[in-house]
Amino acid sequence: MRNWLLPEYIEDVLPAEAARIEQLRRRLLDLFRSHGYQLVIPPLMEYVESLMTGTGHDLDLATFKVVDQLTGRLMGVRADITPQTARIDAHMLNAQGVTRLCYAGSVARTQPDGLAQTREPLQVGAELYGHAGVESDIEIQRLLVKALQAAGVQDLHIDFSHVGIFGSLIGQGRVSDALEQQLYDVLQSKDQSALRALAVDLDADTREALCSLTELNGDISVLDAAARRLPATAEISQALQDLRQIGEQIASLGVQVSFDLAELRGYHYHSGTVFAAYAQGYAGPLALGGRYDEVGLAFGRARPATGFSLDMRGLVTALPPAVLARGIVAPQGSDAALLMKIDQLRAAGEIVIQELPGHAEHRAELDCDRELVLGEQGWQVVQIAAAGNAAAIL
Repeated sequence: MRNWLLPEYIEDVLPAEAARIEQLRRRLLDLFRSHGYQLVIPPLMEYVESLMTGTGHDLDLATFKVVDQLTGRLMGVRADITPQTARIDAHMLNAQGVTRLCYAGSVARTQPDGLAQTREPLQVGAELYGHAGVESDIEIQRLLVKALQAAGVQDLHIDFSHVGIFGSLIGQGRVSDALEQQLYDVLQSKDQSALRALAVDLDADTREALCSLTELNGDISVLDAAARRLPATAEISQALQDLRQIGEQIASLGVQVSFDLAELRGYHYHSGTVFAAYAQGYAGPLALGGRYDEVGLAFGRARPATGFSLDMRGLVTALPPAVLARGIVAPQGSDAALLMKIDQLRAAGEIVIQELPGHAEHRAELDCDRELVLGEQGWQVVQIAAAGNAAAIL
């Protein structure tokens, strides 16, 4: 048996990629902090009731489950940090006004997904609680744009939908839970003929409106078409108005915006606008988000909520390779001036590696392009010379 083999879709993150992930993590958390989002670090495991509460069945199959040896209760390894932040907001912080939270941590999923096709994504996200208006949705989406731009992603494209439109049509048609799930499944594949067959017993207006959703995708003109083709219920009218306001605001940032009213990602979890961010050259969504006002209710306090998350491992995997900073090699020794120079360089952000005895022949493995040498002016950093070239003092 090869003891060094890892399970399928579980991988080590080696130094070069780990350095890029950590740099991006710091950059994003600093960005979130500058916008007032406070960092929380929820536990890796919780009782399954807490992890699943408010999320319907969306996370059930994705969650690894284990028996707690202390209590005998069933525990889950988190597959998504968002429900945990909702619990923290509703039950732990108990703020009355707006709360802004952010996080960065590993999650585990039973099946691989995302750009990296891994079962251990590194999830980073921001969540806003306590405000139900479209203004908080726009704030979250602006922050998402800044986060992806900070990661080096260009030519962003965000696709929007609103689960309230489908919900309003289902309510109007008095659809059973079983049929609702079937209609939802077929709608995701945009199979209009199958949709029409399923909806054969619904009233004609509801049936035609559901079928229209499969065709309502494209630029902002889709919203005008939706206003003409869908019932003018208060919920649908408000949803279209919110989508228009959001689309105009995000498009003003130079981001391409589109709408797909049949896209109901997270329907059992979200309650309003949902969105996915894409960019040219990437095989799938870079980030996902939306409004989920009902989740906090299960933790004792219903709070409006909106947010987004992304997988840093997938994002880094998809980005072009970055040139990482190389280090300075220093000789072994306890000379006070040498140690002081090393400390000064490290304090300035340089990587300084002090050689150990007997390893001079492995210097190339240290990935250093400069070295500390003792000259007339004391310890100085010089470029490591290629064969036949003189070293340059930096």
